[in-house]
This record gives sequence, C-alpha cells and structure tokens, in this order.
Amino acid sequence: MRISLAYISIILLWATTPLAIKWSGEGPGFLFGATSRMVVGLICILLMMGLSKQRMLWHRKALQTYLAVTLQIYGSMLTVYWAAQFIPSGWISVIYGLLPLMTALLAAIWLGERSLTPGKLLSYALGIGGLWVMFGSALQLGHDAVLGITGVLVSSFFQAASSVWVKRIDANIPALSQVTGGLLLSVPVYLITWAVFDGYWPAEISPISLASIIYLGAIATTFGFVLYYYLLIHHSATKVALVTLVSPVMALLLGHAVNHEPLTMKVATGTLLILGALLVHEFFDRLISSKQATPHR
Repeated sequence: MRISLAYISIILLWATTPLAIKWSGEGPGFLFGATSRMVVGLICILLMMGLSKQRMLWHRKALQTYLAVTLQIYGSMLTVYWAAQFIPSGWISVIYGLLPLMTALLAAIWLGERSLTPGKLLSYALGIGGLWVMFGSALQLGHDAVLGITGVLVSSFFQAASSVWVKRIDANIPALSQVTGGLLLSVPVYLITWAVFDGYWPAEISPISLASIIYLGAIATTFGFVLYYYLLIHHSATKVALVTLVSPVMALLLGHAVNHEPLTMKVATGTLLILGALLVHEFFDRLISSKQATPHR
C-alpha cells in the first residue's frame, strides 16, 4: 500500500512540477528560482529530520550516496531549470519520458541488468523516433527550443545516472537521509552558482512565482525527492523511472489548459511514440515470455 501511494504521489508531483519550474523562473530568473527552491527544501527537510529524530550517517558509503544524490539535485535540476526557459512546460515531462530507457541502458552497463532484449531494442527505436518528432516541432519554434530539448535530455541523463549510481553503491540508508545529504552538498553549490552568474536579488517577485518556489521547495523537493529515493530502495532503478509513463500526458494537458501552451499534432505524435516506447519497454518481453511458457495443445 505504501509503495502504491508513493507511486501515485510522485506521478502527481512530476505532472505539476514542470509548470511550477517554468513559473518560478519567470521574473526572478531560473538561477534564483532553482536556488531559492533548494534553500526552502533544505529548511523543510532539516525540520523533518528533527521531528523524526533521525540521525545522519557519515560512513564512506553514505557519503558516496549523498554525492550521487547531488548529481540529481544539482546537476539534473539546474539543467532542467535552464532548459525550461526555452520550451513549453509540458515538453519537459514528455522528454523525461525517455528516463526509463536511459536508466535501463545505464543499468545494463553499470549494474549488469538485462536491457538489450528485442523488446527493449524496439522501445529504444520508438523512443528515438518520438524524440526526432519533438526536435522537428522544436525547429519550428526556433533555435532556442532545440536548446531546451537538449537541456532536458542532459537533465534526464543526469537523473538516470544518479539513480543507477545510488543502486550500485547500495548503502542501505533511509531515503530521508539520502535527500538531506544531497541537499546539504547541493545548496552551497547552488548559492555559489547564483552569486557568480547572477547575484542580484529580484526587485519584485510575482505571487505566482513565489507560490511556485514555495510549492517546489516545501512539497516537490521535501516529499517528492524523499518518495523517489524511498521507491529506489525497494525497486530497481528502471522500474522507478516508469513513473514517467503517466505524467507526460497530464503535464501536457495541464500546460495547455492553465498556461495556454501549444498542443500541436507533432507534439502529440512525439508524445505517443515516447509513451509507446515505455509500454513496449515494460510489457513486450513479458508478453513474449508468457506466450513461450504457455504449453501448446
């Protein structure tokens, strides 16, 4: 039951996060939006640690895990904040739909998981096809949109690498500690990055930007990250990444309805190809195996 609730919660969070990321950076800038989110998140997560009376672990594997989590919290998040300037928010979730495919490939290389079966190869081909269609749609919006898609791809890769790295370390430490350690390492780097490349406190922050920052820091970071690493403790990195099977369609519809983002035929086609890739990735080999196991009469 806890696992199911965690999956449902993350699906809802991942469907709403792209739009909140875009809103949080409009006005104050993406660096301020990302940095302030992580500061809020760190404050909330430390409060949770205090209330739960959980102690941080500082042994070698724990430190390695915190570093791996930092790759996601700093590397992946900062990249997607930068990319969100250039593309509709719904596209972020669609391109993140390729996360399970990236995770499976990295897990095959790094963890020795079986990820090069006929079904998996077919899913990779469909995913590349969907991405190609999305790039075609981006070219119509201009050079900046291509940069945005590329940024989200890099962000997805960092997240996939982070999750596989955490599984490889296998430190067996609580999810709350993992996120706390990652934020403790990430927030100083965020502050330095903001100070060096921006350094200006925004003269005015719109209510929607402020609300987005608070939502992302207090909810998406505090609960979203903890639930993500909680699932990663109990399931394979590839299976956890399958959260992206549902959230892209929800994010596209939300962006279209609330933020008036374009929903063209090319975007819909690319989305369907990527979702088809995820379905094939998850179920094709199982279907073939079940048919082979069924005795012929």
